[in-house]
Amino acid sequence: MQCTENKPRWERRKEARPHELLAAALDLFVERGFASTRLEDVARRAGVSKGTLYLYFENKEELFKAVVRNSIVPVLGDAEDSIAGFDGHSAELMRSVMKSWWARIGDTKASGIVKLVMAEAGNFPELAQFYQDEVVTRGTRLIRSLLERGIERAEFRPVDVVQATQVMVAPMLTLITWKHSVAPCDRGELNPAAFLDTFLDMALYGLLPAAGAARP
Repeated sequence: MQCTENKPRWERRKEARPHELLAAALDLFVERGFASTRLEDVARRAGVSKGTLYLYFENKEELFKAVVRNSIVPVLGDAEDSIAGFDGHSAELMRSVMKSWWARIGDTKASGIVKLVMAEAGNFPELAQFYQDEVVTRGTRLIRSLLERGIERAEFRPVDVVQATQVMVAPMLTLITWKHSVAPCDRGELNPAAFLDTFLDMALYGLLPAAGAARP
């Protein structure tokens, strides 16, 4: 098989186009929102013609779905794999999963997609449903499985898992909303890493079976 480095320049360029288009689309969706992003602008930023873009993506909706599947969905898959192969304390696992999610999604440009969906869901219900099915439902199920794991192993006290899942997710959404709204004007009172550490310390200590138990 011929190595990528030895392929003709035009061939390497063709293979790179979908990735370049997805990167350009992510930039513009985050900067302008879904409604204001035009396909010709995505193509221009990627350095290709609009006709070339249509070779890979049928319309703006399909391009948006591809961005989500490229930037967010794989992180969920990795988290599911990490849960399946972990043998330690559930609090340690929860901390690892939540901090990894922030490092790979929350603290990156991809978090702008989360904010976009929250802001524009009412105007684009089909895209909101797509995001609900492929990201929200799967992510919620993941956090719920972590809570259930801890309860089953007597590492967490019994709680309302449905409500506790929402409690675990809400601060992450707060951080994302802050990052894509007032963060540029913030004078340093909110530090995302410190916020997340403090939240996890409070939440995980509160889930331990007995008051006063040592933190994991």
